[in-house]
Amino acid sequence: MKVAVDISLYPLDADFIPPIKDVIDRLNSHAGLEVWTNAMSTQVIGDFDDVMDALKKEIGTTFDKIPKGVFIMKMFNNPGQH
Repeated sequence: MKVAVDISLYPLDADFIPPIKDVIDRLNSHAGLEVWTNAMSTQVIGDFDDVMDALKKEIGTTFDKIPKGVFIMKMFNNPGQH
């Protein structure tokens, strides 16, 4: 099943841009995923298991790297199908 996840990171730090850029760069390194970024959020599109594996890895890495942060996510199944 294909899914789309809308994800936003809010690092609780004055220097918030580098952690956001880092997680986007790491998500872009996962083969088989579409990653779209705009001013408000990033959309990750792909097979459910691939998306969830990538998010699990990259959210964990981000939480290991920054002292405090919040991820907000919304998930949609079967994007592009009517």
